[in-house]
Amino acid sequence: MNRRQRRLTSATLVIVLAAALAACVPGGQNGDTVTLPALVPLPASVDTTAGAPFRFTDETVIDGEKDAAAALTALLEARTGIPGATGDEPGIVLRIERGGAPESYELVANEASIVVTGADAAGLFYGVQTLGQLVRPDGGSWIVPAVRIADAPRFAYRGVMLDVARHFQTVDTIKAYIDRASGLKFNALHLHLSDDQSWRLQLASRPLLTELSSSSSVGGDPGGFYTKADYADIVAYASAHHMMVVPEFDMPGHTHAITLAYPELMEEPVIDDHMRDIAATHGGDLPVNGVDYEGMAVGFSSLKIHDEATYDFVADVFGELAGITPGPYLHFGGDESLATSDEDFDVFVSRVSEIISNLGKTPVAWHEAGSAAGLADDTVGQYWGYMTPTDGMDDKARAFAQVILSPADAIYLDMKPTAASDLGLTWANGPTSVERSYSWEPADIVPGASILGVEAPMWTETITNLDDIDRMAFPRIASAAEAAWSPATTESDLRTWDSFRERVGAMGPLWTSLGIGFASSDEIPWATSE
Repeated sequence: MNRRQRRLTSATLVIVLAAALAACVPGGQNGDTVTLPALVPLPASVDTTAGAPFRFTDETVIDGEKDAAAALTALLEARTGIPGATGDEPGIVLRIERGGAPESYELVANEASIVVTGADAAGLFYGVQTLGQLVRPDGGSWIVPAVRIADAPRFAYRGVMLDVARHFQTVDTIKAYIDRASGLKFNALHLHLSDDQSWRLQLASRPLLTELSSSSSVGGDPGGFYTKADYADIVAYASAHHMMVVPEFDMPGHTHAITLAYPELMEEPVIDDHMRDIAATHGGDLPVNGVDYEGMAVGFSSLKIHDEATYDFVADVFGELAGITPGPYLHFGGDESLATSDEDFDVFVSRVSEIISNLGKTPVAWHEAGSAAGLADDTVGQYWGYMTPTDGMDDKARAFAQVILSPADAIYLDMKPTAASDLGLTWANGPTSVERSYSWEPADIVPGASILGVEAPMWTETITNLDDIDRMAFPRIASAAEAAWSPATTESDLRTWDSFRERVGAMGPLWTSLGIGFASSDEIPWATSE
């Protein structure tokens, strides 16, 4: 079963660390050493300085941009237990100074103060996240070592995807995932809102989609859907964390749920031996039009390609989606349309990408859509093939103006981390270890493609709640964060597995304080004390 640049010019930001980030540097009030805490994703430039650290007290004042101050106050309280200061002791200054690269920031910490300067609000927010990682205990107090950081992202698009179609996830769970992802400097949340099992977003233009097609999940688990108010809440929460929402209605395949609401738009399921094997292995009945589908097979469903009612439906759902989505991207899927002929697939992709483009949005599709000669020129492709492409997947990806990289055998977060895991699947070249999730270079996957960014998908065939999400995402989500944000592996001596595993290991106490139920992989030397 298969499933699915802005490039930072590193010459402008030089890696100045000559040793690992965990190395000791001179500092402390009495000439003792200060160990620089781990940073993930790795910043573009870090300069450790010989000097005493900044020490927090409950009198330390956070001054400056109010949203960033509120984010830092909450982060510091979770990490240190020190509430927001009420005194007048100068300490931390958060400010925006326009003119730098988008999303960039500088952080300077010394004994007297900490100053974080963002080129924009997003950059300041990311500087705050870095500051949260720098905080560490020192005896009975909390400190930030003397340091100077200049940082900016490698790629403009840094995404995570959450499949809410196979298993419905609550609004609170989505918000918690936004908290976690934004803390690692991701800036896009791709929501997979429809699939064979269900349709999850309420639309006034097609009300039957949630009235009749939202109650199912894989394995017969409870379904659900998001009202338009729920969706607006998610979009606003993401925006407050400097993330855009990229919604996806998958078509022309992965559309069985539509048969419950608008059966006249759907072809009959195409069943083959592979799908029978999937049903036998993972359970569930074979699909029947008009009946909830609770299995895990893919590729059997298709919209009617030559019926104009299909394109009326597409115009309705994406037109309404465009009106409630402030971000630039609308994803129309296009993957695993095995029940649609190549000729019909080309017709559909051409028409749907043009419909979305005419709405003033940028179409996004999985890489299969790159085969369509009439693909709208501005369509972004999402590559979900392997690190070593097979079956011409890379050629299809190169057909797009820009590509988002999601190599399945590296950063599909729903793949089993080990063979013994009770969650996840193994179709992407077997279990995906933390080391494998890290040990790849984006520029090597589809040579010649223009890379917009990196996205780590989380499909939910076996994942039902936030605890499952945490166990499967962490620590491997940090690998994707570093691939998306940090300098290329060829441009930094610290973009290595050995460096990464040490830095991630030191993140354990911070993740624990934030309530993240990460998997304590034995590949990582987790910090047991600080």
